[in-house]
This record gives sequence, structure tokens and C-alpha cells, in this order.
Amino acid sequence: MDKEKLIQEAYLVAHKIEENGNFPNNPTLPLMIYKGTFRLHPDDTEEVIKKVFAQNGYTNAWVDGIFDYHHYHSNTHEVMGVFCGKADVQFGGDHGVCIELDKGDVIIIPAGVAHKKLNSTDDFTVVGAYPNGSDYDIKYGKAEERPEADETIAKVKNPDSDPVYGSKGHLFECWYNQNCENV
Repeated sequence: MDKEKLIQEAYLVAHKIEENGNFPNNPTLPLMIYKGTFRLHPDDTEEVIKKVFAQNGYTNAWVDGIFDYHHYHSNTHEVMGVFCGKADVQFGGDHGVCIELDKGDVIIIPAGVAHKKLNSTDDFTVVGAYPNGSDYDIKYGKAEERPEADETIAKVKNPDSDPVYGSKGHLFECWYNQNCENV
């Protein structure tokens, strides 16, 4: 894997997603989508995305689609890289933002932000991982999950590195410096 050929400077799309009913979301840390990050070659496998994430401290990786129901993780942030296909994914619950994800995109989902696949091509595949290999919980937006979920979300630390660009990248601008231009 030649990182220089695989990764390009992405176009950042960022959204701060406020609480939405029983979904706490994350009004402090924006959802970030790096559009067109990976230039995947036809011979590449999912392993190339796993390697980039792992080199930057994001492990406990998996390969699959995105659930077709609203859910969130209260105990960790999550990164996903789109390996193949495209999908419309809703972030933030029933009244959240809908974003089209394409092959090569990377999504950084703050703890608490709900996500759900609305539709996709049959080949839609993502690689998911977590900062420092965190285990993750799954919450479904049930009223009884809160306020415990809110307390857990508040304890989640910011990652030490950007999942794609390492010690540089938009994660530091947006999450540490609170300086995202299109939030």
C-alpha cells in the first residue's frame, strides 16, 4: 500500500447535530465527512482502509454495511471508510441530515450521533473502526437509555489522531480548535 497514492486531500463536510428526541447526538463535536479521501484501485481489498485506520490508532475494525435502523454508540467515536458502492445515510435521528456516501468517503461519527442507512447499492461496503480499539455499545434511541447514555457520552475523550491524516487533519481543526468552516 502506497499511502501517497491511496490518500488524497478530502473535501470536508461537517455538521453539528443537536439532540433529536431520544437521540442525544453531539452538539459539541461535529459529524465529519471526508469526501473522496481514498483513491481505491480495483485490486485493493478492504485491508487497505483497515491499515490506514490502524496506523492512526483506530482498530477493532469490521467490514459490513450500515444498519438500516437508527442507532448510536455512547461510549466511543466511530470512523467508517466506504470501500464500495454508495448509500444515503441519515445522521441524527428521524429529523437528521441525510448524506450520500460514495466509494472513498470517510465518516467520523462522534459518540452519541445516531446513524441509519436509508438505501444503498447492493455492493455498499464500509470498514468501521474505533479510536484505540474501543469496544462499542449500541443504543437505539429508547427513552430509558438516557440519562445514562448522556453521562457516558460526556466521558468519551477526543481521539489522539485523525483516522486518515494522523497528527494532522480536519479532526484537530474541528474537534480540538472548534474551527470547522461549514458547520
